[in-house]
Amino acid sequence: MSLRVYLHPLSSFCHKALIALYESGIGFEPVIVDLGDEQSRSAFLKVWPVGKFPVLRDEARDQLVPESSIIIEYLAQHYPGRSRLIPGDADAAREVRLLDRFYDHYVMEPMQKIVGDRLRPDGQHDALGVAGARSMLKTSYALADAQLATRQWAAGADFTMADCAAAPALFYADKVQPFRDGHPHLAAYFDRLLQRPSYARVLREAEPYLHMFPG
Repeated sequence: MSLRVYLHPLSSFCHKALIALYESGIGFEPVIVDLGDEQSRSAFLKVWPVGKFPVLRDEARDQLVPESSIIIEYLAQHYPGRSRLIPGDADAAREVRLLDRFYDHYVMEPMQKIVGDRLRPDGQHDALGVAGARSMLKTSYALADAQLATRQWAAGADFTMADCAAAPALFYADKVQPFRDGHPHLAAYFDRLLQRPSYARVLREAEPYLHMFPG
């Protein structure tokens, strides 16, 4: 198969890329990477020495594409599927990219900060950093809730790359800083995401690994 995706089923950024692939109906070969296994880790580092996933390998075009947003952009350009996740209109596309960055940087990253702190040894926790992360999540929830008062999906009427980013970000963030109380529009939006077939499939595939999340 031309497209190979290196991933782990628990990874939020891998979820984002997988949603896009399933939305578009693009065929690919998944390669599950276990960074805790020396052989799997070593093989992956030969592909992408940075050691972060997801990574897309396109054999047909001899291209290596890391980073979830860039993978989605690449697929939209070279393998357009049944769903257009990035609008053709430049202004609409910019809004989608902005919201993609919003959910990655202001929901996903602070969530990861809180989770990462839980994994630190005793005596090495970052209480100030965690407090800042929680504050950022509260701000982000309020902004998203206000936007979603008049929107079906993150950027409007259509499901886009922004929703691919929002789904895993909100899924994991809700486990460390719940958002349903006081954010009815965000909660309703998240329920729509959970019912989306592409994301429901991602969560089914992640189910055997979810017990590993320190949330």
